[in-house]
Amino acid sequence: MLIIMEIERKYAINEIPKNLEQYNKKKIEQGYLCHNPILRIRKSNEEYILTYKSKDGIQRQKKGGAIVLQETELPLSEESFLTLKEKTEGNMVYKTRYLLPLEDGLVAELDVFEGILEGLAFVEVEFPDEKTADSFVPPDWFGADLSCDRRFSNYYLSQIDSYEELCL
Repeated sequence: MLIIMEIERKYAINEIPKNLEQYNKKKIEQGYLCHNPILRIRKSNEEYILTYKSKDGIQRQKKGGAIVLQETELPLSEESFLTLKEKTEGNMVYKTRYLLPLEDGLVAELDVFEGILEGLAFVEVEFPDEKTADSFVPPDWFGADLSCDRRFSNYYLSQIDSYEELCL
C-alpha cells in the first residue's frame, strides 16, 4: 500500500512537443467506482492499481494554485481489475501518458486521450510541496492553467460521451 500527498497542477497545451516517441510512456485505462470519495481503478502498462483519493479536509485548491489531496494506492490483480471494470460509473478513460523531464527534477505528464476523448490532450505536473507548485513557471509549450477547471478532472471526463461536450 502506498499513501502519498498528491500536489499537482494541470495545464492546456500550446504545442505538443516533437518526437514524443523518445520519452517514456504509459498506456493507461482507468475508470471510477465512485466520486465522493474518489475510488479509481487503473491499468498502467501491465500494472493494475486501486486508488482512493480523500477529499475530506485535505483537498485544497486555490485559484492559480495546486490541487492537493491524499492518495492511497493498492495493487490489484488483472482478474480483480477486470471484475471491478464491469462496476465502474460512466466510461473508461483511455490515454497515453508521456513523461517529459522538466527542470528541478520535475516531470511533465502529457496525457493524449483516445477513444471518445480523442483530440483532447493536457499536461499535469506533480510537485514535492505546495511552495514548489505555487512558484512553478511553466515552459512555453504549456497553455492556460486548468487546475481549477473541473471539466479536466479525469472523473468528469469519464462522465461525458465525447470530447465536444467540453465546450472548448
